[in-house]
Amino acid sequence: MTDPTTTASDLSRLTFGLDTFGDVTVDAHGAPVPASQVIRDVIAQGELADSVGIDHFSVGEHHRPDFAISAPDMVLAALATRTERITLGTAVIVLSSDDPLRVVERFSTLDALSQGRAELTVGRGSFTESFPLFGFALQDYETLFEEKLDLLSAAITGEPITWSGTTRAPLKAQSLYPPLERALPTWVAVGGSPNSVVRAARHRLPLMLAIIGGAADRFAPYVRLFHEANEKLGNGRLPVGVHSPGHIAADDATAREQLAPHWIHNRNEIGRERGWGPSGIAEFDAEMQHGALYVGSPETVAHRIATTIRTVGVDRFDLKYASGPMPHEQLMESIRLYGTEVIPRVRELLAARPDTEMDSPFDEA
Repeated sequence: MTDPTTTASDLSRLTFGLDTFGDVTVDAHGAPVPASQVIRDVIAQGELADSVGIDHFSVGEHHRPDFAISAPDMVLAALATRTERITLGTAVIVLSSDDPLRVVERFSTLDALSQGRAELTVGRGSFTESFPLFGFALQDYETLFEEKLDLLSAAITGEPITWSGTTRAPLKAQSLYPPLERALPTWVAVGGSPNSVVRAARHRLPLMLAIIGGAADRFAPYVRLFHEANEKLGNGRLPVGVHSPGHIAADDATAREQLAPHWIHNRNEIGRERGWGPSGIAEFDAEMQHGALYVGSPETVAHRIATTIRTVGVDRFDLKYASGPMPHEQLMESIRLYGTEVIPRVRELLAARPDTEMDSPFDEA
């Protein structure tokens, strides 16, 4: 059976990213910031991420009032002209309500603008506002994603596309423009369904696990399943990433104080729509100490990320650094600390103890 854990020899391929949905923020006085300014602030956040050595910067797609970004490729195109090395991706594109061929043409354009730094993460999306907005039926949720992922998989190779399905007219030797200069790197985002994990392997695409609640180690079986499926399909080894929320400040108390009200606000706004019970500081603290919420000082967050990488067995860790209406200045400091202190410390921890689980900084509390 394939071992999902990360060993010392794997550290060279380990990368780190940042994700944001462009949460509509508040200013230092608690007043809402216009969405237009939030988008400009995200550009500044991406520039900072590039300057402090972070590997990936990804922005998600939403069509609702609490998130400012509905067109990730537009934001990423602006960043392409203002950054030098960081990859520019999505977290995620809601593929079910988009046109895979238009997605590839947009990201072929972005890849040209960025000189080969574009990438995609696609998913079904946990928010469904785009379905009625763009004229898709929710009862077709599964079929739309399955067929569009199949078409996208053909399109990202850059070769002429011959394809048929039930959701659109067939294609025969169709080319896209501008032509891709390389196969477009594409990840499939999965929330924890075994069928979704196997689907990613079937399409020979890397896996991005959205671990947004509960202990991260419960996802290790999905990583094992993914590697086993790829082995059976003859795909070779494909990378696995993790996407989880968090916030970094100078010390644990400051990080908790800064994030808690915004995280709880965000959790309860979404929870009211989905029928969840109300959340509070007890749930926040439980997630912060034992779940998938990476909050604290650089040392605390580094230990917790190293533990996740070690126990789940991943090649990439993306921190969702914005959760709720946290002010831009606090987000910028979190990004700075992540790039300059957390990432180097994670590498040190894994190199020093490559075959054992990291101690939790909360164990001594």
